[in-house]
Formats: sequence, structure tokens, C-alpha cells
Amino acid sequence: MIHEKWQNNQTLKKVKCVHTDAKKYIVNRALTVGKIYEVKNETDEFLFIIDNTNKIAGFYKEYFEEI
Repeated sequence: MIHEKWQNNQTLKKVKCVHTDAKKYIVNRALTVGKIYEVKNETDEFLFIIDNTNKIAGFYKEYFEEI
């Protein structure tokens, strides 16, 4: 499965978390406002990053801004 190797992939870009105000999910446990994260994969709707738990996770792009 390709997603199991994403953690070792080259970083595509870096993004900064701008908020953790989620309507449906709790994201403030995995993201920190102001912290910079490395993007390992990207789709139209999601960014896949290494979050605060040191695991790959997908988050809506609305939580981030590009650096």
C-alpha cells in the first residue's frame, strides 16, 4: 500500500497551520496553530502531513496556508 511509505517520501512543500476550528472533527490534538508541517502528499481537498503524533494524517486544506 502506497500510503505506508509516505512518511519517507520527499517533502512536496511546507505549510503553516492557521486554525484548528473544525466543525465536525477534533483536530487540535493533532495540529498546533502556528506550527509548520511538511506536506508528503496532496489531493484536491486534503493535505497529508506528519502531524503532532508523528504519523501521516490527512487534513482539509482550510487549516493551512502555504509558506
